[in-house]
Amino acid sequence: MPKARYQDIYQVLKNRIEDRTYPFGELLPSENELTTEFACSRNTVRRALSGLIELGYVQAMQGKGVRCIYHTSETVSFFSSEIETFREAAFRNKLSYRTDVVHFEECTVDAALAEKSGFPEGEAVYYLQRVHVIDDKPLIMNHNYFLKSVAEGLTEEIAGVSVYDYLENVLDVKIVSSKRVITVDKITALDKKYLHLSARDYNCLAVITSITFDGNGTLFEYTQSRHLPQYFSFSSNAVRKGHLLA
Repeated sequence: MPKARYQDIYQVLKNRIEDRTYPFGELLPSENELTTEFACSRNTVRRALSGLIELGYVQAMQGKGVRCIYHTSETVSFFSSEIETFREAAFRNKLSYRTDVVHFEECTVDAALAEKSGFPEGEAVYYLQRVHVIDDKPLIMNHNYFLKSVAEGLTEEIAGVSVYDYLENVLDVKIVSSKRVITVDKITALDKKYLHLSARDYNCLAVITSITFDGNGTLFEYTQSRHLPQYFSFSSNAVRKGHLLA
């Protein structure tokens, strides 16, 4: 399915904000300027800007315009409010990266996995253990479960590049939403092995547990992503709603 025009404009503006073409604190070009540049309607520009507002990149100010509020982190920044792949995050942070698949198997969802993941018991899933490496440092240990009926044909080679690229561009799966919980957990034997940790390094990791849904409302992924806390920050955009004071 081809992208809508506003999605292309959103991506162009997002890239300009990230590379500081539009610096922090400065106003973006006006809606009139953007409609002229992209040869599109005002509504199309507004949809693109709405996406950037939801992402926390810009803020609309009535009568003044849209201000850039994106500020880069000194550490590698991952968005907890956007579905972004490791490859996309590494590219945005301008870092060299690779993904090592250390385990790949097809298995059946048992009662324990069904309880924690939400997958129906008895369903076939692909189980992957992947280590994400940035600048030659192994920094993330991922445990991924993908529903086979949605990710049919997934291989170890594909998983070493991008599962989402395969789902979206080969299988035409529409990835829609993800529910996430961020916690802190004690390091495991696998963490020590693949992240090259010793007792002097860490005794805990930052953990993001997520369940992700496709366009049919099917839960197709359960992932636990385990991060070294020294190198990463997780960001989201929070908006204060109106309150009634007692």
